[in-house]
Amino acid sequence: METQNNKENTPTELEECQKIRDEYLAGWQRCRADFLNYKKEESQRAAELINFAKTNWALEILLVIDNFERAMQHKPGPEICLEWVKGVELIEGQLKEFLKSEGVEEIKAMGEEFNPEFHEAIGETENSTRDSGIVAEVLEKGYTINGKLLRPAKVKVAK
Repeated sequence: METQNNKENTPTELEECQKIRDEYLAGWQRCRADFLNYKKEESQRAAELINFAKTNWALEILLVIDNFERAMQHKPGPEICLEWVKGVELIEGQLKEFLKSEGVEEIKAMGEEFNPEFHEAIGETENSTRDSGIVAEVLEKGYTINGKLLRPAKVKVAK
């Protein structure tokens, strides 16, 4: 009688074992999917952190470039300090090339229609050669980094 009783319980025990197995498998599959999602989210966070760090150093370097450009506007004549001028131009070029390699690009502003997304109007100017609403003077260049606005161009707009 005991052997018959065991035979009767076997299908039920088997079904119970299969049910437990299915629960464990589903739990493992959920855990694996959660882990893969976690890895993907962490990769995205790391990329965002890198881009944030780039933004901070890029803003600091842009201040240096602004000063180089201001110095170049007041450079002495070609017979005076020619080597100095060449050196300053070389440094400016190296900085610009470095920024370009890091995804920093200059915003074209001069002669363009004023766009508040990329331009900051510092003032207006009378300009007979430009239509109203067109950038007539760039006071400070604007830049993007990886396609996102880093710093708007400070401009004067034609009336």
